[in-house]
Amino acid sequence: MYYEMQYRVPYADTDQMGVVYYANYLEYFERSRTEMFRQIGMPYSQMEKEGFFMPVAEAHCKYMGSAHYDDLLTFRAYISEYSRVRVKIVSEVRRGDELLVRGYVVLGCVNSNFKIIRMPQSLVDCCEKCFYDPEADK
Repeated sequence: MYYEMQYRVPYADTDQMGVVYYANYLEYFERSRTEMFRQIGMPYSQMEKEGFFMPVAEAHCKYMGSAHYDDLLTFRAYISEYSRVRVKIVSEVRRGDELLVRGYVVLGCVNSNFKIIRMPQSLVDCCEKCFYDPEADK
């Protein structure tokens, strides 16, 4: 299943050309995955209480269109792959039906000493809830 949230582009997100600055899309990815985890009952604050963290190990963006000031965007996030130590989260930024940006981040699971650890069962269960294969919808 994928998770969505709405976001209206503020002027501060745009560059001199009046479009959303390219690096802001990584922040949009952060917003969408944070909300995804919150919606399934595993906000980052809960992860920290349980003693693990999910730092970004890899990030990728593919730009297909531009967003502008005051556009109402939809951020979509879902998990496309996971193992016991990492998770790949795909994010999309859409304006209506138009896909503007698609990308992903790979997060690792570490403890407070930044040592790689196996994901706790609570997070594995959450990954199951967020797993989505868009090809299955076709």
